[in-house]
Amino acid sequence: MSSQEITGTLKTIPMKFDQTCFQTSAATLEDCPADSSAEVAFAGRSNAGKSSAVNVITSLPQLARTSKTPGRTQLINFFFIEEGKYLVDLPGYGYAKVPLERRDKWQFELEKYLRRRKALVGLILLSDIRHPLKKFDRMMIEWAAQANLPLHLLLTKADKLKRGATQKTLLKVEKELTVFDNVSVQLFSALRNIGVDPVRKVLTQWLA
Repeated sequence: MSSQEITGTLKTIPMKFDQTCFQTSAATLEDCPADSSAEVAFAGRSNAGKSSAVNVITSLPQLARTSKTPGRTQLINFFFIEEGKYLVDLPGYGYAKVPLERRDKWQFELEKYLRRRKALVGLILLSDIRHPLKKFDRMMIEWAAQANLPLHLLLTKADKLKRGATQKTLLKVEKELTVFDNVSVQLFSALRNIGVDPVRKVLTQWLA
């Protein structure tokens, strides 16, 4: 499903994302908020732009801490929207400039969160449009499909390619994802605010 289709099909009342605030950082599954009834997690390779996406979606530039250094997010960060509703910024998977032992520890906790967190209602997966659907991205998509968990793919940094190239890549990815249920995709750029409203509509539907 494309961003145009998403915009046309979701009629729910938008959530007040601009009132989102940081709640807590969890090192383990047991540290996650107990009052969560619905949460959407942002996943992707290290330095994929998860924190930047959270910031632009909420219109709060300083909400999630960003860095050009891969591996900056090393905890599961929870952002409170309204009672029982959260956005979650996950540690990146893949390459990260941290000691191997520490990286393995948070990868273990990340996998445990994804498999056991009952409040998790959907995944926002970020993938660079210039290098879409790398190995870890495909693994995440396949896992979500097997778990029957809705997944929305953001082809990030859409401003880095010309319009023709972005549309060509979008169509190619859409075609590849047709074999999966509950998977949608759109163009996105945190820098140029491309695709912000469509992803807000997806989040509103899932969290509602």
